This record gives sequence, C-alpha cells and structure tokens, in this order.
Amino acid sequence: MKLKVHVWRQANASSKGKFETHEVSDISPDMSFLEMLDVLNEELVDHEKEPVAFDHDCREGICGTCSLVINGEAHGPQRAATTCQLHMRKFDDGDEIWVEPFRAGAFPVIRDLVVDRKAFDRIIQAGGFITARTGSACDANEIPVSKEIADRAMDAAACIGCGACVAACPNASAMLFTAAKVRHLNMMPQGQPEREVRVRNMVSQMDAEGFGACSNHFECEAACPKEISVEFIAEMNREFLGAMVKADNTVPKRG
Repeated sequence: MKLKVHVWRQANASSKGKFETHEVSDISPDMSFLEMLDVLNEELVDHEKEPVAFDHDCREGICGTCSLVINGEAHGPQRAATTCQLHMRKFDDGDEIWVEPFRAGAFPVIRDLVVDRKAFDRIIQAGGFITARTGSACDANEIPVSKEIADRAMDAAACIGCGACVAACPNASAMLFTAAKVRHLNMMPQGQPEREVRVRNMVSQMDAEGFGACSNHFECEAACPKEISVEFIAEMNREFLGAMVKADNTVPKRG
C-alpha cells in the first residue's frame, strides 16, 4: 500500500502546530497503525529529519497510551479498538490519512501527537482508592460479592484511561472516565467506606481540571475502545447528588 499521511507537528504546548505531509509506501495491510508510523519515522531518520513523537507502550490494547485522532475519529475508524489495534487493512491503497493529537484544554500538547493526560491521574488521586489494611493479603473469598455486582463492576473497571471519551466529546467531558472509576469501586463492598467522599472528591477534581460538562451526545461511548456504557454516568450523577445533599445536611447551620 502507498499512503499520503498528514501528521500534526508541534514542538510544545506554547508553539503553533501544523500538518506535515508525507508519503509512505510498502505498507502491509497486516501492519498496525503504529507500525505504519514506525515506517514513517524510519524514513524521516534516514533523511536526517526529526521523527514524529507519539505515545505507545504495550501495543496490545491494554495501556491506553496510543491515543490519536485519525481522520477525525478518536483511535480511528475501527470500533472497540485502540490505535495500536487498528490495522492498515481498514484503509485502501492511495488513501489520505490525517493524524492529530487528542484535542482538549485539559490535555495540553507535549509534542507532536503526545498530550499530557496527568489530569486523569489527579482525578484518580482524589478518590480512586479503597481503605486497605496493611500486612498480609486477605483471603480471596473473605468478602462475598454477588456475580451480578462483580460483573457490573468489572464492566466499569475495563476503562483503560486512554482519554478517547474526552477527545470524542464536543464538550471535552471526562464524565465517562470519571464515572467508570467511581462506579467500579462504589459497587464493591471494599469500596463502601469512602463511597460518598469518593464521588464528591473525584467529580470536584474533574471539574477543577477544566473538563466540559456532559450533554448526552453519547460520542464518548461510541469512541470508547472498551465500550464503557454511558449508564455509569447517570449512576454517578445520582450518587454525586445524594452525597452532596447528605454533606450539606451534616454542616451545622448558623442561626
């Protein structure tokens, strides 16, 4: 395959970026999208040019770092797949491909296709943990969990924090990510001690990071490589409202 690739180049967050056009050839349909970028970078290095910076780690759809917008779609045209799982057979010989970083104010560009997603880390730090005693690990069956709850919690825990939901949302909302992280702990018995403070703190941190509000476009669910359901957003909203009302009622009223 021979392709024309328009790739975003930007030195840093404060620099003005632009698309740079390259032609790549001898691309196998069995290559992954990242392998195609590897070929492009090898050609750039051979011509003593700066290679394109992009994030990657496991290349198995697990780590969530390979976050790119391809032809206007987060992770590209293949549903329920990360960029590293997207194969070039999804494209035709002679195609033009536009590659750019995730676009969100809370995800500033570091360089080229790499964005800073530490905002997600700070949301997790605000409440994405459980109370755990120190010492030896407890027995696996010490706390019974019904299969229904375990399955539902695992559906939420499948989130890999890639940020595709933010990139796909017209408001750059992080509601799907935050809801998945809140709900997978709040459904489990081990997550009950921090349940109310968790949802308050994580939602508050999400807002503080500058993410937009959810307006029910459902683009987040469509772009999510793990097919996280927007139902978790509704569940988190109910929990957040209840936790805020309860917190307000515990504050002493002045006469």
